[in-house]
Amino acid sequence: MKQKVLKIFSLLLLVVITSTCKKVPITGRKQLAFIPASELNTLSFSQYQQIKEKEQVITGTPEAKMVERVGRRIQKAVEDYMAMNNQSHLLRGFEWEFILIKNDAVNAWCMPGGKVAFYTGILPVCQNEEGVAVVMGHEVAHAIAQHGNERMSQALLQQFGGVALAIALRDKPSETQAMFLAAYGVGTTLGALLPFSRLHESEADRLGLIFMAMAGYHPDAAPKFWERMARLKGGTVTPEFLSTHPSDQRRINDLNAAIPEALKYYKPQ
Repeated sequence: MKQKVLKIFSLLLLVVITSTCKKVPITGRKQLAFIPASELNTLSFSQYQQIKEKEQVITGTPEAKMVERVGRRIQKAVEDYMAMNNQSHLLRGFEWEFILIKNDAVNAWCMPGGKVAFYTGILPVCQNEEGVAVVMGHEVAHAIAQHGNERMSQALLQQFGGVALAIALRDKPSETQAMFLAAYGVGTTLGALLPFSRLHESEADRLGLIFMAMAGYHPDAAPKFWERMARLKGGTVTPEFLSTHPSDQRRINDLNAAIPEALKYYKPQ
């Protein structure tokens, strides 16, 4: 009897997984992302507001204005690109926002619905507006590619048996909120951006290059940014097979290889 129940559960789980597989916008890769965008956006906007109330948000400074300016240019590039590819519907419900938070952590992130935050700790690594565009394009690409939805969907399956997000929030609100923040890289890690998987990072690198190029920033700035990140680590690079993200040198090589494609979209301003 137990084996029969287990078999039925496995079949049902397989049906859920195959029926909820989507394709990553632009790249076409299949992914398990079964949480409705409307539910993720509602949770995102709530969590983003809580973060703004808790953290020290910097406004009116040249740095804060730069983050906002770069964000708006990346936003327009994304909207134009998605329109070109008949995928504007995937941006429905977005309420773009770009803030700078006073925090020494070398980090930045983008929640669903276009809610972006930069920490002051990453600005010295960015060095200039093009460096900010590298990070902005990369983080926005994570959101456009629904990497967080993918991670949240996997976590819901593993921890709660695949229940709906609304049910998880009702029954285990604190655990679900923590899962959400982890899925979108919201937190602090000294000396490095919080890593997604190797696949997600590489995908975001490629899409981010296209977005920043369309926004008028030269894609050559991307490998230079990651070279600075490598130096920030002091040369102690974790072997790639033990890492959750590409090695610095592989990432730099891949970015250099992707620059010709991105240059096709480059629109200097």
